[in-house]
Amino acid sequence: MNKWLNGIVTGILFSTTATAQEATADKAAAMSAVDLLSLPAISRPELSKDGRQILFNQSVADWDQDKRINHVWRVNADGTNPVQMTNGNAGEEGAIWAPDGRHIAFIAKRHGDKKRQLYVINNMGGEAARLTKHKTNITNISWSPDGNTIYFLANEDRSALEKQRKKDRDNMIRFDDDFAQRHVWQVNVKSGEAKQLTEGDYYVRFYNVSPDGSKIVYSRAPKPLLDNLWDGELWVMKADGSEAVQVTHNAYPETGARLSPDNNTILYRAGVNSKGEPYYNDNLFVISADGAGSERLLMPDLPYEIDAAEWGKSAKTIFFIANMGVHTELFELTVKKEKTKQLTNGKHAVRGWHYQRNTNSHTLAFATPNNVGDIWSLSSKGKLTQVTHVFDDLNKKFKLPRTASIQWKSDDGVTVEGLLYYPLDYTEGTRYPLVVQTHGGPLSSDKFGSFSTSRYAQVLTAKGYAVLQPNYRGSVGYGDTFARDMVGGYFTNAHLDVMTGVDAVVAMGVADPDTLVKMGWSAGGHLTNKIITHTDRFKAASSGAGAVNWISMYGQSDIRVNRTPWFGNTPWVKDAPIDVYWNNSPLKDIWKVTTPTLVLVGEKDVRVPSPQSVELHRALKFNGVTTKLYMAPGEPHGWRKLTHRLFKINVELDWFEKHARGQNYKWEKAPKKSDAKEESTDAK
Repeated sequence: MNKWLNGIVTGILFSTTATAQEATADKAAAMSAVDLLSLPAISRPELSKDGRQILFNQSVADWDQDKRINHVWRVNADGTNPVQMTNGNAGEEGAIWAPDGRHIAFIAKRHGDKKRQLYVINNMGGEAARLTKHKTNITNISWSPDGNTIYFLANEDRSALEKQRKKDRDNMIRFDDDFAQRHVWQVNVKSGEAKQLTEGDYYVRFYNVSPDGSKIVYSRAPKPLLDNLWDGELWVMKADGSEAVQVTHNAYPETGARLSPDNNTILYRAGVNSKGEPYYNDNLFVISADGAGSERLLMPDLPYEIDAAEWGKSAKTIFFIANMGVHTELFELTVKKEKTKQLTNGKHAVRGWHYQRNTNSHTLAFATPNNVGDIWSLSSKGKLTQVTHVFDDLNKKFKLPRTASIQWKSDDGVTVEGLLYYPLDYTEGTRYPLVVQTHGGPLSSDKFGSFSTSRYAQVLTAKGYAVLQPNYRGSVGYGDTFARDMVGGYFTNAHLDVMTGVDAVVAMGVADPDTLVKMGWSAGGHLTNKIITHTDRFKAASSGAGAVNWISMYGQSDIRVNRTPWFGNTPWVKDAPIDVYWNNSPLKDIWKVTTPTLVLVGEKDVRVPSPQSVELHRALKFNGVTTKLYMAPGEPHGWRKLTHRLFKINVELDWFEKHARGQNYKWEKAPKKSDAKEESTDAK
C-alpha cells in the first residue's frame, strides 16, 4: 500500500455503490441543457469563529441578465435556519465573517456605485451599509482578528491618465504595457477611512493576514501578466504596511502563502521540485518568515497534487487538500515527522474548504455524481455532518447517470484512470455511442461530481451516449513522472492513453466502436486536434479553444512558461527546437484528417487565441473535411454568457447526432425573458 495512505481514514462520507437510477424516483426527468445550465452552485463555505454558523455563496442562473448571479447565504452549523443574506440585482461576492460573528462583509456594485465596493451587513439582517467609496474595484477582502480593520486589494486609479488620453484623442493600445498595478489597502470599520499599505511599481498577486493580525504575507510581481508570475516573490510586512522584508528569491511562482500561528514560518504551494525546477505537481513548501535560510519541500514523495493548505492550531500541524486523480481528499500532516493522516474518503471532489482554527474544525463542499456540492462539517473529533441540503432531491428530480472510475493499460504498460458515465437506462450487453472528453490544463484531472456546463455529461447520457473522461498522461494526482510526460514533447503518450481507454470501454461491451465522438476544450482541444490526425475512428469531433500550431501559438498566447519545458526552449532563439514544436503540432499532419470537425472559440480568448482555431478551420476546409467555425463575440477563454453556453451544447449535439448517428437534433431554446425568473433550489 502507498505509504501516504497508511493513515487512519476518519470519515467515509457516503456510499455511491448504488446506481443513480436505483435512487431515482419514477417521475424523474432526463436532464436537459437548460436544466444543467440552471443548476445552482455553492462555493466559499466559511465557519464562524464560534463554530455556530456557516457563510456560503450560492449562485443561480439569471436568464434575464444572461449570466449567473451570486448571493450570500448563512446557515446554522447544524443545518438549521438557512437564510439568504443578500439579494442585489447584480449579486455579491467574497463574503466573510467579522471575528465576533455579528457582521458580514462582502463586495458588491449597487446603489449607483461606479466600481465594486465593500459593504457590511448585520448578521441579524437588515440593509447593508457601504463602507468604501473606492475609485477602483475592490477585491480579496479579509477581516483583522480584532475586528477593527478590513483589508482588500485594489488597482491603482488611472482615471486621470485615461481622461488625459481621451482629451488628447489618444486611443492607442499599449500592448502588454497598458495595465494598472494592484496594492494592499485597509479600511477602518468604524470611520470608513481607507489607507494604502503597499505602493510602488509592482503588482500584489495575493496577501494573507497572520492569525494574530500583526503581520501580512503577500506576493508581489513586476506586472500582472501571467508570464510575470515567475518573477513574483513573497514578502512580509507589519499589518500597518511598515518594515516590509523580501522572503523568497527563487524565481518561481508561489501561491497560497500562510504565516504560521507563531509567525515564524511561511507555508506555500508551488509547482516545482526541491531544486526549484518547473513543471511538477503543486507541492507544499515552508520557509522562515524572516527570509533567512532556504525553502524546504515537505513530503517530496507525495504522489498527489496539493490544491490548498492551512496551518493547524500550531506550527506543528498542516491540513491540506490533495488531488488524488478522480477524487480530492482532506489530509492532516504532522510537520516534524512528515506523517500524514487522511481525514476523508469517498467518490467526491472538494469544491470548497475552510478550516476554523478556533474550533479546530473543517467545512467542506463535496461534489458527488448525485450532488453538485452540498456543505459538510468535520469536527475536531472526526464527525462528519451534512449542513446544507440544496441538492438532496437532485436525483429525484433528474435521472442521473451511473458514474464509475475505470483503469486500463496504455500501450507502454502504464496504468491510466478515468471516469465512465453510463447512458441513462443502460442495458448490459447493448453497445452505445461513446463521447470521449479530454480535460483542460493539462495539469488538471477529471473528478467525481462534475456538472460541467462545458462538457455536460448528464445531458449526453440522457441522449443515449456513454461518456469517457480519461486522465491521460500530463494529468495531476498520479505523481510527477505521470504529469511530466509532456516535458520534452507534448504528444508523447497522452493521445495513446486516450485511445487505449476507448479500446477498454469497447472491450467492456459498453461502447459501439463505429459510433465514436471526440470533444475537449483548451488542452482538451489540443488533444482533440492531435487525435483527429492520429486516427479516423471518430465519426465526429468538436475542438474547443484548441492549439493546432505550437510555433505560432507560442507568441499569440498570454502565457508561455509551461510551453518552454514542453518543447525544450523558446522558438525565438538561435538553434531553436523548431522541429520539436512542429512535430508536436497537429497542423503538421492535418492532411490526414477525415473526421467532421466543429471548431469553437471565444473572440476575446487570450489563452488560446482565435487565430489557432481559424488556422485549424481553414486547413480542414482546404483539405475537404466537413467543418464549421463558431466564434463567440466578446467571450474570453471560458465562455460566460448563458446563451453562449447553451449554443455550444446545441451546436455540438447537433453535430454529433448528424455525423455520428445520422439523425436530427432539436435545439433547446433559452428561457424567454418573461419566464426568466429562475426556479432556483433554495437551501433547506
